[in-house]
Amino acid sequence: MTQAPPTATGADTAGSTPAPPFYITKEEERRLRLRAERIEPALVISQPSSFDEYVRQLMVPPAVMDLARKAAGIRLSAWEIQAIRWHLEPGDDSSRLLRRILNEKVYGDGGDTSHPPYIRVACTGKGKYDDWAKDHGIGELAFDENARYGSPVVLEIWPAQHYSPMHSHGNTTGIVYCLAGQLDIMAYSELKWTAEKRGLLTLTPGQTAWLTRETYAVHKVFCPMDGGGMSADGLMNNTGDFAASFHVYLNESEVHMEAYEGADLTRDVFHLIHETKHVEEKFTTYSDLSWPVLREVLARTSLS
Repeated sequence: MTQAPPTATGADTAGSTPAPPFYITKEEERRLRLRAERIEPALVISQPSSFDEYVRQLMVPPAVMDLARKAAGIRLSAWEIQAIRWHLEPGDDSSRLLRRILNEKVYGDGGDTSHPPYIRVACTGKGKYDDWAKDHGIGELAFDENARYGSPVVLEIWPAQHYSPMHSHGNTTGIVYCLAGQLDIMAYSELKWTAEKRGLLTLTPGQTAWLTRETYAVHKVFCPMDGGGMSADGLMNNTGDFAASFHVYLNESEVHMEAYEGADLTRDVFHLIHETKHVEEKFTTYSDLSWPVLREVLARTSLS
């Protein structure tokens, strides 16, 4: 059985009770999108289309703009996108690596059933499920056994209608650059379930959201694309459609900015609000796969 997926606004199909991921009504969504278009500094880095937008982007810290400029030329190739979609589609878990990982993250031992999962791919270091690539004919895995699980640069794959919990990126300075599909991002004033919603925006390929310790550090990410219906428990979609984003999180010592005092948070540990218990928890960052391993799997995937 399937149920209708939540809409991009978070309102249910009847329009009466706000639902995941943002728990807002249509009217609240309208107000939050208008607020996001006017907030200073700009929430989104893109080619300005008005004088006001240009001025608001001038207020974005130079270190952030530098990260955005360096990421601007990154793309996923057409065959990579097709292969990712194939591995996300429902089917035989043993052959569809990404769907297998999604199922493990929800229904495996210690799985998280509080929200639909997404996939983190380390561009450096290694991934938790890299060994599973052996089932795809890869004998010598392309990562260093001594590498760490944490990575300052991550590709994130967001199945349609899946989302993250509200979370903070500590004292890092970073960007979220949209590579494919669409992503809705809600910015919050602080890390509390009842925090003020500062603005809601939609990223499309080539656009960048950002954060620093003082600005936009708390957010929630959702892929509003059609999920083809959700499972009865609302945790898995029924399609291979997805969005992809490129994330960079630099610790304060890695950015040419004034040093913060008393810093005790890094990209190694983020804090989040549990989606059902509504309490703050710690998340020790790790990646599900490493990029060299995933790309090798994608290259070996037959799309015929």
